[in-house]
Amino acid sequence: MAKRALRLGFILHGVGPGWDDWRHPDAQVDASTSFAFYKRQAQVAERGKLDYLFVADSVSINARSSPHYLNRFEPLTILSAVAAVTERIGLVGTATVSYIEPFNLARQFASLDHISGGRAGWNVVTSWLEGSAANYGKSEHLAHDVRYRLAEEYLDVVKGLWDSWEDDALVRDKASGQFLDPDKLHELNHKGEFLQVKGPLNISRSPQGQPVIFQAGSSEDGRAFAARYAEAIFTHQDDLAEAQAFYADIKSRARGYGRDPESVAIVPGARPIIGATEAEAEARWRELSELGSLENALRALGRAFNDHNFSVYDPDGPFPSHVAAEGRKSNQSASSRILALADQGLTLGQIARSVGTPRSNWVGTPEQIADRFEHWFEARGVDGFNLFESLPGQLELFVDHVVPLLQAKGIFRRDYEGTTLRENLGLEKPVNRNTARRHARDAA
Repeated sequence: MAKRALRLGFILHGVGPGWDDWRHPDAQVDASTSFAFYKRQAQVAERGKLDYLFVADSVSINARSSPHYLNRFEPLTILSAVAAVTERIGLVGTATVSYIEPFNLARQFASLDHISGGRAGWNVVTSWLEGSAANYGKSEHLAHDVRYRLAEEYLDVVKGLWDSWEDDALVRDKASGQFLDPDKLHELNHKGEFLQVKGPLNISRSPQGQPVIFQAGSSEDGRAFAARYAEAIFTHQDDLAEAQAFYADIKSRARGYGRDPESVAIVPGARPIIGATEAEAEARWRELSELGSLENALRALGRAFNDHNFSVYDPDGPFPSHVAAEGRKSNQSASSRILALADQGLTLGQIARSVGTPRSNWVGTPEQIADRFEHWFEARGVDGFNLFESLPGQLELFVDHVVPLLQAKGIFRRDYEGTTLRENLGLEKPVNRNTARRHARDAA
């Protein structure tokens, strides 16, 4: 068995994940729509041998949305552009099953996979904001459990479309004039609870067979879906014991579905803030936290509760308990973490500030950050981390000063293992379902 290796991704997040990050004196205020900015970050991340770049997304905004989400590139567009200026790093984009036709999504990700030489990944989401429905001519947003039922059928359809072409379907024999072996191009002819899709897809398989499946969600429905289908899972845990419990739960569920638990990577978010000394790192943390306002912290809090407007309540009072139901309808994992803070007796304002500018576990010197990453990894709390940059320049500090320490510890690569995202993540190329059926028939 190959030695277990730390996985590291980086989130291309423009002006930053917070509501006030863009106010930093060194921040580029148009970063979320600047290809030059993303190109620079992508090439730094690839220099650090990181596994993948990730672009998050949402299909609903309002005036309370964070600056990055207000004005940003569509994921597949920017990732296709980044593919042309990188060579080995993975390219992972978010796309919702609730509001995109599966044929279109399958075609777009297959195209990215070909453009990049097999480096594409799809972060499967169901969209939690109710405002999304109106942008797509829908009268209502699907309930949480229904969205996950849709997601299961949708993922099967998309994978089926990706398998439309067997790997050797394209003959391309100039002498005979045969371009295609028609017996190796397959219609899907799917008719299910939610979807009807005929196929075949009008683009062949890529070098990695299918894009890698990522998933973000820690609710009961999200965990079940991730354990059954995902090859990497984005999550959020604030302490090691919480991370270990989530890790053990997902790995156990994956085993129950007949999967190798080691083929499912668990990568929570991390926002390293690095300084040459501990005091310098703490000063940088204070610099970031002082950019935030209570008004924007309340906006950030509302995100997990269907963009609820918390500014109408007394910030020195308790969390309004009647709002909890909005979290159960939208982002269950994030809202549950927030409600746990309310149970501790924190005021609404205190909760909002902890959400708007969360205190990072990863504030310190390069040595401290590397040691903590190693500890969480060796303690089976994570398989890696999904990195945010909250302060300008932190990605370069991480690549130049933390990555060499992780390499010296023997837990992170010194060079890419292959040319595709699957190769670099240690994942097998999926067997084409139609090829498998044909082989089974031939053997019968």
